[in-house]
Amino acid sequence: MVTLGELVTLLGCEPGSVDTSIELDRIAPLGRAGPRELAFIAEPRYLSTLKSCTAACVLLKPEWQGDSPVPSLGVADPYLAYARVSALFDLGPAPEAGVHPGAFVDASASIPASASIGPGACVEADVVLGENVVLSHGAHVGRGAKLGDNCRLWPGAVLYHGVVLGDDCVVHANTVIGADGFGFARHSDGWEKISQLGSVRIGNRVDIGAGVTIDRGALDDTVIADDVIIDDQVHIAHNCVIGRRTAIAGCVGMAGSTVVGEDCTFAGQVGVSGHLKICDNAHFTGQAKVARKVEEPGSYSSGTPLEATRQWRKNAVRFGQLDAMHRRLVKLEAKLDALGEAASDDD
Repeated sequence: MVTLGELVTLLGCEPGSVDTSIELDRIAPLGRAGPRELAFIAEPRYLSTLKSCTAACVLLKPEWQGDSPVPSLGVADPYLAYARVSALFDLGPAPEAGVHPGAFVDASASIPASASIGPGACVEADVVLGENVVLSHGAHVGRGAKLGDNCRLWPGAVLYHGVVLGDDCVVHANTVIGADGFGFARHSDGWEKISQLGSVRIGNRVDIGAGVTIDRGALDDTVIADDVIIDDQVHIAHNCVIGRRTAIAGCVGMAGSTVVGEDCTFAGQVGVSGHLKICDNAHFTGQAKVARKVEEPGSYSSGTPLEATRQWRKNAVRFGQLDAMHRRLVKLEAKLDALGEAASDDD
């Protein structure tokens, strides 16, 4: 249970005439929130729903407060305010400090008393954990890895040897950080594996989703900078460098040695070829194929949008004819240019 007074203190907003003793049980969608629930509205298109709202209180922009039939708190960015207060309503069980009897912790590992290590977790030799680190059941931390303060590894998360996490990082279930990069040299009998001698360095406040793979570097480290957020099912290959505050949505794949600037966004299923440099503030829409360097900030797209199958089949046939059509067009343009020159000579 949370009071409106706690929200006002956290958000630093003016309560106005709102009763700060009102108690709230949870956050609910605007159209379904009841008398003990908090709602929010971040976009004007939902103002019609606000008119019938029955929530205990609504977070909204100050200029919309006159439209609210229920108590409201005016904030500059309602969605950001919602994000901040959501932690107050998180009912997830708080981990208890200590090492579970079913965990394995090597004697050479440095484990503060505030750390929580769950059943089946494995902490190998020379690992260093910061304060308040939480390793859920089955998490694995390899030899010599280092985790900063307040990091959390969810069940089945794996950090290979030598991986470094900064402070306040979250690694969700079944993510693997520091596995070998895809490095092989071809020879007459097949492939010769290239030992991956680098590691992975991750900055502060990085949030990594479930089922992500981030490969260790071949020589230098793979680097994820501060405040990067990574969705589920993302693959980041060896020696990639991801700049600060970049956001990567689900099923994105980045080939090796890609260097991404700061404040970039990658929508779902974007594919990035290797050895490319991408500037700051570059934004890629869903399923975009990034096959060349990007030097100018802005939004980039590629791919074929959805259409009826019958029409798509016709267009697919035309696509296969583009090269021949282009060649014919070049010849026609040359003939037109020649005709134009001949007409000019006649004049």
